[in-house]
Amino acid sequence: MCGIVGVWRGASGAPVAEETVRRMCDAIVHRGPDDEGLFVDGTFGMGMRRLSINDLAGGHQPLANEDGSVLVVCNGEIYNSPELRRDLEARGHRVPSHSDVAVIPHLYEEHGESFVASLDGMFALALWDRRRRRLVLARDRLGIKPLYVAAHRGALAFASELSALAADGWCEALDFTSVHHYLGLGYVPGPGSIFAGVRKLEPATQLTVDEGRDPVARRYWNLRFDPAPRTRSDDEYADDVLTALRAAVKSHLLSDVPVGVFLSGGVDSSGLVALMSEIAGQRIQTFSIGFEEKTFDELELARAVARRYGTDHHELVVRPDAVQVLPALVRHFGEPFADSSAVPVYYVSELASRNVKVVLSGEGSDEVFAGYETYLAGKYAALYRRLPDVIGRTLVPALVDRLPVSHARVSFDYKAKRFVRGAYLPLPDGHFWWKVVLSEAVQAELCCGPARNGALDTATLFREAAARAGSDDWLARLQAIDAHVYLPDDILTKADRMSMAHSLEARVPYLDRAVVELAARLPSGVKLRRFNKKYVLKHALRRHVPAEILRAKKRGFNVPVASWLRGELCEMLHDMLAPAALRRVGLFEPAYVERLIREHVGMRFDHSRPLWTLLIFMIWHEQWEQARTNARPTTPALGPSPVAIGEDAHRLS
Repeated sequence: MCGIVGVWRGASGAPVAEETVRRMCDAIVHRGPDDEGLFVDGTFGMGMRRLSINDLAGGHQPLANEDGSVLVVCNGEIYNSPELRRDLEARGHRVPSHSDVAVIPHLYEEHGESFVASLDGMFALALWDRRRRRLVLARDRLGIKPLYVAAHRGALAFASELSALAADGWCEALDFTSVHHYLGLGYVPGPGSIFAGVRKLEPATQLTVDEGRDPVARRYWNLRFDPAPRTRSDDEYADDVLTALRAAVKSHLLSDVPVGVFLSGGVDSSGLVALMSEIAGQRIQTFSIGFEEKTFDELELARAVARRYGTDHHELVVRPDAVQVLPALVRHFGEPFADSSAVPVYYVSELASRNVKVVLSGEGSDEVFAGYETYLAGKYAALYRRLPDVIGRTLVPALVDRLPVSHARVSFDYKAKRFVRGAYLPLPDGHFWWKVVLSEAVQAELCCGPARNGALDTATLFREAAARAGSDDWLARLQAIDAHVYLPDDILTKADRMSMAHSLEARVPYLDRAVVELAARLPSGVKLRRFNKKYVLKHALRRHVPAEILRAKKRGFNVPVASWLRGELCEMLHDMLAPAALRRVGLFEPAYVERLIREHVGMRFDHSRPLWTLLIFMIWHEQWEQARTNARPTTPALGPSPVAIGEDAHRLS
């Protein structure tokens, strides 16, 4: 695990200075405090910061083939590296390092650019072919590990985090399309970034840069949710899931240092603890976080699992100092990110990092096994639409609008109001309505200046993702949306940045390739049985996880944002969203924001999600302006570079 950076100036012929690469590495030292590796070859340079996990002594990167003509830096883990190593050595390759990354240069020698398809794991990598003067960048299939790319006039830079690109002057102007999407979703969806000229390399994508040619990107894998007809019993499907998940957990334990596990008390993390205890054959370490606010605390369920499996259990009950922690969180994301569950992930990562360098985590299970309430909403909506219009479109919405405002976590009034307003929308639009923070109509009133763009429609991202399902099945289309948008750009971004903030590697066995491909083929009725979410996974784990956890309502990793904004964050909210501050930024109408604050603090309406989203943006914007003032940019990025992805033209910036 580490962070990687690099600069290529092949077209311009300008050499890359080692100091440039080192400065970029210094910006992400938290991703790899154990080691640094730099390599400069004329117009190309790359570097890494390493968190030593495999082959502690011999895994120093860049790693090369026998004659040093192919070098690689990689952030992540290659879980099938033992099998790849055996095959390569049988073909005559010498792979002296036992690092999982060491196989990559040799795979390139054997298979050329198609080597990426052989890798199973989580990774963002850069490979340099010295003979051909060729750079290959690649990102894992689901987007577990991040990789940003910037291109301008024959120069290109890449990095695991935006801060490294900013250190070389690539983050100079806002991308207002991304600002719009952020306000709609609470995160910046790929392939865009918050900065003009900087893009995220998309999951399952490989970018090849050759001197004298435009960069070319291609997808090397496609995730299609295409459920097969039901032909087998529940037990048989469950056995397949358990077998695949057990193999995934075993492969994810590849490490020369101890591996722990995040334990939230839900089905996903409890299943990992059960299988890990069985496979490891020794006492494992588990980590849980709790809150003083009892409605947001799940420690009792986590303790039940820890007792059952005799884990070395660590827990921490916190009352987060939101005023202090928010700026730190925002800084680590590098662009505005308003999923408030980042707060507990930050704290549990800090707790775990005191004891281990690696943890297993349950991200991805809800996307691949259908665990979200929004999937049930799609099913309920089909039934609701059978009501006479006078009831469904008029009477029920009128009654729901009269429900008293609750500030409890995912309250009934919140869900009811979202449901009735989205029930008659087309499937992708209805799914978007469940997740939207600031709708297009609200943004039309809120935004001003360059942020005001009525031509944009964030729901289009959901429609495009639904079309990638490979099936007309309604559940498959919803899962495709979450797997292609929400998973990489919210869930996995949160897991990566918050764990790496504490130099901790988080691994996600539910996103193992074999598990994901199996789940994508399962009949939808096996995943969502009537109104029982993740049916097949729960059935698979029924002998491993306590019954009370299998029956428990999904709660998620929530924090009391609504009460924070009326309490300890109230002063910060008024300061950061003050009319003078808003006018200085020039993107939001002060009068509209003032009304949101007044209505929320007065408990007339729950505006916690839009206010939190605006607060995070303003904190981020202030940090960005300060960084620009202090920076000494050397390579300003001013314009786009064309890139082809498959058969579709695509712009890298």
